[in-house]
Amino acid sequence: MKKIFIAATKQNDGKTTVSLGLVCNFQSRFKKVGFIKPIGQRYLEEEGQKIDEDSILIEEVCGIKCGLKDMSPIAVERGFTEKYIARPDPKAISRRIKDSFRRVSKRNRFVVIEGTGHAGVGSVFDHSNARVARLLGSKVIIISSGGVGRPIDEIVLNKALFEKEGVKVLGVIVNKVLPDKFEKIGRLVRSGLQRQGIKVLGVLPYNPMLARPTIEQILEETDYELVCGREYLECSVSQVIVGAMEPHDAIKYITDDSLMITPGDREDMIMTALGCFRDGEVKRLKIAGIILTGGIMPEAPIMNLLIKAQVPVLLSKQDTYDVATVIHELTVKIRPRDTEKINAVIKLIKEQVDLDMILREM
Repeated sequence: MKKIFIAATKQNDGKTTVSLGLVCNFQSRFKKVGFIKPIGQRYLEEEGQKIDEDSILIEEVCGIKCGLKDMSPIAVERGFTEKYIARPDPKAISRRIKDSFRRVSKRNRFVVIEGTGHAGVGSVFDHSNARVARLLGSKVIIISSGGVGRPIDEIVLNKALFEKEGVKVLGVIVNKVLPDKFEKIGRLVRSGLQRQGIKVLGVLPYNPMLARPTIEQILEETDYELVCGREYLECSVSQVIVGAMEPHDAIKYITDDSLMITPGDREDMIMTALGCFRDGEVKRLKIAGIILTGGIMPEAPIMNLLIKAQVPVLLSKQDTYDVATVIHELTVKIRPRDTEKINAVIKLIKEQVDLDMILREM
């Protein structure tokens, strides 16, 4: 049985993207492929159990039947760390992880193990990624975001932490490299890491579509209120426009699938948004949605226009700056129904990652 542990240099480097792509692509080479995320920090309630959302994604998309609780044995819920520090029990955590992994691996020829961040994450409860990889006897692939100096420094640091635990780093995948710098960064990173004795398994170009949230995701991740447009929540957002300018200036920045953030009493900005239509589509607005800030609802005539506009409108009690900050820092996760994103990920991994090298090195 082959297994590989997916770690990263920091949060949101693309562990789930790579894990999903690897599982889907290796399913064409192995009859049975399994998945486990030993320690999860973002979880959902499924049948009364706390299950990491990445495990749910992989189970639904890839049709894996390992048992959701075994695919997500440890959920770091609120208060978990404090309780552990007060009454540490590392053996209990290790036992749950090993028991779940044994059941997952028993039924599969290849298992992808997704970590929770960089090599040291989880040290506070004695189960860093490096230690979990050692516990499961797995080699590691490190994921890093695009760049040259910083990614190489971070990769070397993480490699040292894994090696301290006796875990071999199989190689790295550099993710989110800007297309106009793709060739240059690919060449420099390969050369720089080769000097450190580290293999580059793939370099992935940045795909902005994968980073676009839908209005529904924004609603799920915040406490904003849905005012209207429930049937259009699946609209994706390509860019954010902050309505703190004059309408004639805002028009220059409104492009297809923009999200406008504006105070609820800026009727001039709302009317500007409702007057921008896509080229050749006189009835379809450019904007994907509107977030009204300050807890202010527009007057009735404006509200009637918003209801008829066929775009979702959310209401926040926060001011415009705080809402813009929340949207900017939003973690965009792939969901089982994001078919376009999933297909793009599978294609990206197939074309840009040396899957044969991974198998040889294992």
